Amino acid sequence: MDHTKMTLGSLFDGSGGFPLGGILAGIEPKWSSEIEPFPVLVTHKRLPGVRHYGDVSSLSGAELPPVDIITFGSPCQDLSIAGKRAGIHDGDRSNLFFQAIRIIKEMRDATNGRYPRYCVWENVPGAFSSHGGDDFKAVLEAVIGIKEEGIEVPSPENHRWPKSDVYLGNGWSVAYRVFDAQYWGVPQRRARIYLVADLAGGSAGEVLFKSEGVSGYTPQGFRSWQGAAGAAEEGAHPTGRLCLNDQGGQFMDVSEDVSGTLRSQMDGHPPVVLENLDAIAVENHPTDSRVTVSEDGKVQTLTSRMGTGGNNVPLVLKIRCGCEGGGKGPLIQTDKSATLATNNDQTLFVPTVFGICAKDSNAMKSGNPNSGFYEAETTRTLDANGGSPVCNQGGMAVVAVQGSMIGRADKNGPQGSGVNEDISFTLDATDRHAVAHPVYSTSKSSFHLLAEEDVVNTLVATDYKDPPIVAEEPYYIVRRLTPTECARLQGFPDWWCACLGTEEPTEQDIEFWREVFETHRRVTGSAAKPKSDAQLVKWLKDPHADSAEYKLWGNGVALPCVCFVLAGIVYYDQSEG
Repeated sequence: MDHTKMTLGSLFDGSGGFPLGGILAGIEPKWSSEIEPFPVLVTHKRLPGVRHYGDVSSLSGAELPPVDIITFGSPCQDLSIAGKRAGIHDGDRSNLFFQAIRIIKEMRDATNGRYPRYCVWENVPGAFSSHGGDDFKAVLEAVIGIKEEGIEVPSPENHRWPKSDVYLGNGWSVAYRVFDAQYWGVPQRRARIYLVADLAGGSAGEVLFKSEGVSGYTPQGFRSWQGAAGAAEEGAHPTGRLCLNDQGGQFMDVSEDVSGTLRSQMDGHPPVVLENLDAIAVENHPTDSRVTVSEDGKVQTLTSRMGTGGNNVPLVLKIRCGCEGGGKGPLIQTDKSATLATNNDQTLFVPTVFGICAKDSNAMKSGNPNSGFYEAETTRTLDANGGSPVCNQGGMAVVAVQGSMIGRADKNGPQGSGVNEDISFTLDATDRHAVAHPVYSTSKSSFHLLAEEDVVNTLVATDYKDPPIVAEEPYYIVRRLTPTECARLQGFPDWWCACLGTEEPTEQDIEFWREVFETHRRVTGSAAKPKSDAQLVKWLKDPHADSAEYKLWGNGVALPCVCFVLAGIVYYDQSEG
């Protein structure tokens, strides 16, 4: 094996986060294992040098190419507090953890204990409490058992595992730590356990707790990496950010402030500066249909249920303003993900104007409870009848109201009072909720230098030549996160899942994907019969679906956290050498 660069194999590969994180940390990814066709396609296109293997249950560690590091984010559904919590032993998916342990043991037996030296496990914090904490105890004992069998890990007091710890033995070390992605450069609350085992030394704790800064990877560094590229200016300027450079599809490197050399053979993969998500995060609560503005500006944890319906995709607020001549106008934004795909609808929150009749008007005196208030598009006519001052009482109101309270009987009333402050009502397919905002006006009376809120400048006779201008304050749009924004929230480049189609699939392509889909069908039971060649060709030409990409990101890893862990392994491995 080549000892100048560490090597990596990824089980349950998903979004390709561990191979990509390995590249960024100076590690060469050799192979990966995954059964979902879309994630396989993504890594197949983005990392063509990584060999793909299928179902972990059918793999033999003795037959896989030996690697220095094996990573595995085994399925978490049976451990997560959001799942049924069948547990690591009884769950149909989470018990695949033990298949990974088997593969690692088989590889070490075949290489006389040389490979792999390190293994990295990533999973949800729900593993701490699953089955009263016994499942995490089983995890620790299984990982330690790779090197020294029969070790019993004592359960903590009250079966409450600390969020970090280190275990040392004779020639081995195991450490774990909870990383929350929001503190590592991406605005997503995504807490995950990272467990590192050094099967030939005592560096596991140093990797997780001492490598920050010395390995070159820090939360601050990842925040700048995810920063927006800034406004375009003439000439060359330092970006103050890291640039990801695709070197001909063979490997990627990272440069700071300077992009890689532009080449005529870039084939659609020029250097990329990653941008941030410049939007307001909204908490989407599918269990009780609440929608609230995130207090800390962080997006909810992405889950594998995204794209499957039931409002499982987090929401963001974007600002849209009017334009000359009417119309929806441009989006005010700094990122590129404003265009919504066919599966990502949006709901507009726009002002609704109501006319309020005078107190002494016949409408107000009517016994009809809906009389006296009406939705209006024009202002009320001034009434000079009889000179009575009460004739012009009432007026116009621009209010934030719930859609379901407009024009409905009391028995079908709204949620609560029908008026909320700062919190959106539940979004549904029928109601169009409204939001109030002020209107600004300016005119040549103030030389267009003064804008009054809700008050028009003095009208003058020559206004017909240069009429007053009324401008609405930008209003908000509530919509789901786009798949591209989910990629950014995981720390990935925008184009990671873009341009995946193959216009003219070869026989070799069809044979490869026939096996991939058949493995997926056999393992998941998702289809009654195999896909035909015609179906495979159609999918290969246009494989992207928002639902598949949402699922990929929900099951994926936060790249900054992965890079930190893998960079620490490289640093301490090189320090020993």
